[in-house]
Amino acid sequence: MANIAKLGGTATNVTVAKVAHGLMMMTWTPNPVPEEQAFEAIKAGVDALPAGVKMVLNSGEFYAQDLGTANLKLVSRFFEKYPEYADRTFLSVKGGVNRKVLGPDSSPENLRASVDNINAALRGTKKLDLFQCARVDQNHPIEETIKILSELIKEGKFDHIGMSECSAATLRRGHSVYPITIVEIEVSPWSYEEETKKVIAAAKELDISVAAYSPLGRGFLTGTIKSLDDLPEDDMRRRFSRFQPENFKHNLQLVDALKAIAERKNITPAQLCIAWVSNLGPHVLPLPGSSHKKRTLENLAGGDVELTPEEVAEINAAISGHEVKGARYVDVDPKVLHLWG
Repeated sequence: MANIAKLGGTATNVTVAKVAHGLMMMTWTPNPVPEEQAFEAIKAGVDALPAGVKMVLNSGEFYAQDLGTANLKLVSRFFEKYPEYADRTFLSVKGGVNRKVLGPDSSPENLRASVDNINAALRGTKKLDLFQCARVDQNHPIEETIKILSELIKEGKFDHIGMSECSAATLRRGHSVYPITIVEIEVSPWSYEEETKKVIAAAKELDISVAAYSPLGRGFLTGTIKSLDDLPEDDMRRRFSRFQPENFKHNLQLVDALKAIAERKNITPAQLCIAWVSNLGPHVLPLPGSSHKKRTLENLAGGDVELTPEEVAEINAAISGHEVKGARYVDVDPKVLHLWG
């Protein structure tokens, strides 16, 4: 495990694994992952790192079927059982939502309540390293939101500020108030929009890390999902546009193209996707989710894969030559989903 990175913003003294670890699907599912399995998945990643290198763990205040704090409570039980891992990890948590409608709420009252709720769920087992609003609240200027969060830092509630699903322009505005450490956006071979490129470029200029979530296209790009029958009936992905029958078969063409490249390189399609995302810049951290030890280690190994210029060009050609059908979530106005705020 040699591929490491320095975080940006106010965390430039923190060295982390180039591949982060998303915890969402450990609990945001009708059948939560068995606790010991989840713990082993987390431990495996941390144990694979050299001394002094932290694993970025990505959680959320609302990562549960009932939009409660089940994910954070799982995290707190992990650190309660393995306290020595607290200093070996960097915990990033999304909050700032109205859980009744699952929409952004960056009012001063809700931001404070959200941070306090997160810390209460953690029960002092782990310091909240970074807090970020899950979406940009159009009802509150980003400058006001970041100012409030900076005041909560002064109160000792957490240490660093992140942003999520924001445009490059909004990122610049937020960063002008207080240094942003991480910006979290979706990046993968089937999610590489013009605004994605602008955010990555702005983050590089401003010395901000990019947490690139869903680098495997929610599992679609791994090649293991060959039909909708491979997804459980209650799987949330069945509601997403790119998984709909009219788009599914078409989008498999990109998967087949990536699989062919991966096979020639003797790596998995997942590792190819993670390597490609990582290759977008030293500040770009692929953020795949994993609930299995084996998968965690496979993802980490993807961060060590070196792509030649020719291989990058071939992957880029596959991406540009296979138009993805369907929106990132569902086919509605992105503003309704509060994307690119």
